[in-house]
Amino acid sequence: MSEEIEWWDYDDAAEMAAAVAGDIGFVIESAIDARGGCVIALAGGKTPLPIYEKLAATKLDWKRVTIIPTDERIVPLGDPLSNITAIGKAFLPKGARVIPIVSESAKDYRAAGKAADARLADHHWPLDLCLLGVGEDGHTASIFPGPDYEEAIAGPHERRALGVMPDPLPADAPVARITLSRAAIVSAKALMIAVTGDKKRKVIEQAIKQGPSSSYPIGRVLADAELPVDIHWSPA
Repeated sequence: MSEEIEWWDYDDAAEMAAAVAGDIGFVIESAIDARGGCVIALAGGKTPLPIYEKLAATKLDWKRVTIIPTDERIVPLGDPLSNITAIGKAFLPKGARVIPIVSESAKDYRAAGKAADARLADHHWPLDLCLLGVGEDGHTASIFPGPDYEEAIAGPHERRALGVMPDPLPADAPVARITLSRAAIVSAKALMIAVTGDKKRKVIEQAIKQGPSSSYPIGRVLADAELPVDIHWSPA
């Protein structure tokens, strides 16, 4: 697995944002040239927001771009915890299609996950690109330890999304989630990770060394991945 991973180090988050935005823009242009459209999944949280600002400023045929979140908190659209709300603010004004994956009509988180999986079946697959973040606890997307962890890691290959209940619930967002499955993530034609800080770097390095038996979700996600993975890192 280590042979499939390439680290890209930057002096600061601004330099990383410009570089990652450039790489994503190249993937988008290539997909549009190849088949007339592009479908990408983008991470939530604060770390990638500078990337999205730079990417949104790029001159692309945005009307041919469809964007989904890698994961979503099960909260109403517009809620401060909503990942798609922040993504939409960056790319809807450019003309991109930004697809929510939370169904407010779903009765529980597992039903919400099934509804998201069905919605994603309407879009081109596999993803042209998936951009992941990683938490200091080693989670990625919303693949957390909990009752749905193994389902997210090793569920049916055709399942693209599912509902998950982290255990324990993260203090900063104590709600159920919808996440892309490991199979959906690693099937992407391009897989990137963007993180800042020494602690996250050490967690990723340890997770990669541990391989399939990793105690970290990111290690389980990346284990035996067949495509190259670009990890973009800055100290802050």
